[in-house]
Amino acid sequence: MWAARESSRTLLLIALFKLFKGALLVATGVGALKLLHRDVADTVLRWVQILRVDPDNRAVHAMLAKVLFVTPKQLELLSAGTFFYAALLLTEGTGLLLRKEWAEYFTIITTGGLIPIEVYELARRVSAAKIAVLLVNIAIVIYLIARVRGRRASQMAVPPSTERTL
Repeated sequence: MWAARESSRTLLLIALFKLFKGALLVATGVGALKLLHRDVADTVLRWVQILRVDPDNRAVHAMLAKVLFVTPKQLELLSAGTFFYAALLLTEGTGLLLRKEWAEYFTIITTGGLIPIEVYELARRVSAAKIAVLLVNIAIVIYLIARVRGRRASQMAVPPSTERTL
């Protein structure tokens, strides 16, 4: 009973994690769309002032140099990609929250499929955040594979004469 409760708690945490990431991506996509018909440079510099970030900081300066030259077409593509990925995450999170078996398979496929990209990005530039995201996603895939295999093994162990009918 303890293992089942712990398993439910872990599945709930994964679902909430996916829903949180999806919500953040929706907000990012909306933000990118709002920048479409504005002067990106003015908007970014205003936020730098509001957040009281030092514009002469090397990291902030590098980010500003990239953001200031973004074209409207790039913003459109960024928002479309962001909304697509958010839809995947929200689908995964909702399915897992509702404890749907298909959602476990879907999450294994989508999360596992993105791990090579995360490894590539990590090889290009190492950061603690990238390492953390990679490790969390690997743990999610391993956990869900073990869960699916465990469920299949327990279904195979039930003798045909004692199967329940729905």
